[in-house]
Amino acid sequence: MREANTLDFSLLILLAVIWGSSFFNIKIATYSYDPITLALVRVIFASIPLLILCKINGIKIEAFSKNWNWYALIGLCNIAIPFVLISIGTAKINSYLAAILMSTTPLSGSILAHFFTKDEKLSYLKFLGVLIGFSGIVLLFFDKVIINSENYIYALITILGSTFYCIGGLLTLKLKNKKNENVTTSTTLWSVIFLLPFSLIIETPWNSSPTFASTLSLLYLGVIATGLAWLIRFRILTVNGLVFQTQVAYLIPIFGIFFGYFLMNEIITWKVLASLVVILIGIYIFKKNNKG
Repeated sequence: MREANTLDFSLLILLAVIWGSSFFNIKIATYSYDPITLALVRVIFASIPLLILCKINGIKIEAFSKNWNWYALIGLCNIAIPFVLISIGTAKINSYLAAILMSTTPLSGSILAHFFTKDEKLSYLKFLGVLIGFSGIVLLFFDKVIINSENYIYALITILGSTFYCIGGLLTLKLKNKKNENVTTSTTLWSVIFLLPFSLIIETPWNSSPTFASTLSLLYLGVIATGLAWLIRFRILTVNGLVFQTQVAYLIPIFGIFFGYFLMNEIITWKVLASLVVILIGIYIFKKNNKG
């Protein structure tokens, strides 16, 4: 891994912009598309560049090998379920709120890792970071302008989506000796397999009458926010490593707030900004003391 240069930082910011913008596009897409269909289209578009990447690099895809059950389980927990839950939640809450809630994924993951792994235990300082980060989430629930009796359940659904990301991440440890490209491609293919029948049977997408704006947002989510973003992520991981790539967690909620305010006219209160600062401080303390 080499020291990051201007291009590397530019790609990191670009990744944060793409992922930060995905939340308002999810919200627009939900105006016309049901959540399972939305998730299905995203993973179909994501699978195309991933398959091409594996083909070019000569990487064997092991989705249906003897370890198929792990790839299937990870595809379900790390992609299919969270994509659907986040779509359901974002439909009823501000898009930037979804971005903020999702930024706490590393903190949720640290709690699960503490109980289900042997070498990722919470130290006092890491626990302090987690505690501070989640206190920012609690502060959000006291802002009745943003989270109230009509939508609090959808905020919780979004948090549940981020929790499934963490569960999927822990399951991925079972395949830690496999190539990243293979694991991502194989699990994505399995997520397509899981989502396809539910979309066709439950939501019958051919009966929908989507707007142009929703369709454009859905295409953006599939091609840019999933397919292209994962390729950029692979490049950053390969050149700069995981620690550098995880810095994107600080930027995503900031860009999420920017797009939500300027493009979606969503209301931002002082409690939202205070919560964001508290959450980012918690993530910073956690990452600074995380040697895993």
